[in-house]
Amino acid sequence: MAWRKKTKKIPVGDGWWREGEKPLSEDRTIRPFVVETSEEMIQDLYQRIGQTRFTESLEDGRFHYGFNSAYLKKVAKYWRHEFDWEKQVRVLNKYPHFKTNIEGLDVHFIHVKPVQRTGQKVLPLMMVHGWPGSFYEFYRILPLLTETEGDFVFEVICPSIPGYGYSEAPRKQGFSSLDAARIFHKLMDRLHFTDYYIQGGDWGSLITCNMAQMKPEYIRGMHLNMINARAGSTMTIVCLLVGRYLPFLVGFTREDVCRIYPYMQKNVYELLRESGYMHIQATKPDTAGCGLNDSPVGLAAYILEKFSTWTDFKNRDLEDGGLERKFSLDDLLTNVMIYWTTGSIIPSMRFYKENLGSSSNFYKRLDNVTKIYVPTGLAAFPHELVHCPRVWARSRFTDIRSYTYMPRGGHFAAFEEPALLSQDLMQFVKKVESKRPK
Repeated sequence: MAWRKKTKKIPVGDGWWREGEKPLSEDRTIRPFVVETSEEMIQDLYQRIGQTRFTESLEDGRFHYGFNSAYLKKVAKYWRHEFDWEKQVRVLNKYPHFKTNIEGLDVHFIHVKPVQRTGQKVLPLMMVHGWPGSFYEFYRILPLLTETEGDFVFEVICPSIPGYGYSEAPRKQGFSSLDAARIFHKLMDRLHFTDYYIQGGDWGSLITCNMAQMKPEYIRGMHLNMINARAGSTMTIVCLLVGRYLPFLVGFTREDVCRIYPYMQKNVYELLRESGYMHIQATKPDTAGCGLNDSPVGLAAYILEKFSTWTDFKNRDLEDGGLERKFSLDDLLTNVMIYWTTGSIIPSMRFYKENLGSSSNFYKRLDNVTKIYVPTGLAAFPHELVHCPRVWARSRFTDIRSYTYMPRGGHFAAFEEPALLSQDLMQFVKKVESKRPK
């Protein structure tokens, strides 16, 4: 397409993340992988849970101080006496898992081929998770994408970011979202895909944006459920000053006004309350991670608190953090177990330092000043950490085909609202496909 010849791309580069020098040849084989467990691992987990030292929660503290200790005891009790990890391992192995070595790292992914009906077009789709999630976030949405009755159906690839879960962690400093994007392009190339859709939230949003900036000619379309864009400092200030009272003058809708204002409360104070983890992980991830890697209950508290608050800030007012309103304890603990059994919490936390640490100059990075030209679909969930109006999104995404104010849901869209996310993804892809040359 003509637009693809005019776009400004960021350099693809190369990397090597294992100790020592990069060899002359690379093993490109794709190997089946099976999630396994052992009685020894389970008994070690039970012993550690049983030896947890709990601190009594404050009277009426709810989730305002973090994970409520009284509810944490209930979670630990369920984990020890009712949660069946062997059963959940069978659930994880429901879909085919693979590993392949890219830039010295064994990269894990699931590859789900569709149930294709007569006349249906099969479209490749890569979905990328974030922190503190995993590929397991997509298990509820996968059937909705691979067993459709419309004109097309998806063949879905869900990789684990290196350092997360079953993907090997980098051994060298500097592994950022740009490196993950390059590795995922190489993964798709190894699977013989050169024209595909990408979807992501959280880190997955940044990684897929980087993929679109590196090789736009490979990207059929990009769908995001976390939108990061600003109109520029001066324009942003003007929008915020005028938008509450005369929204039409700056391109805001009534829904934008409801989601943005009061600005200080929703965009400054709330983020200060919720961003302490980010400062820790962007500076000294290994220090904080030591305790989490040693205590399963500590790890669960650290991870599950995000699934509470990032689903809805109002969950802080509840004794149980509202966790079981959108999720089951089995699903939540399965995600925790992926981190626990692989010992991947520290390398997953390091990803913040590599991207946001002082040495990386994140806001001056080339990808932050390079626009994105591929067809883009944006799903704005009401309880996402920060709201980005369409008028701001245009400053970064030049070809927005779809922008949807989602009726409910928060940060973990695929995990919380798989039906809503799949419907929005499908309508976006339908728009893109209708405009493509036959």
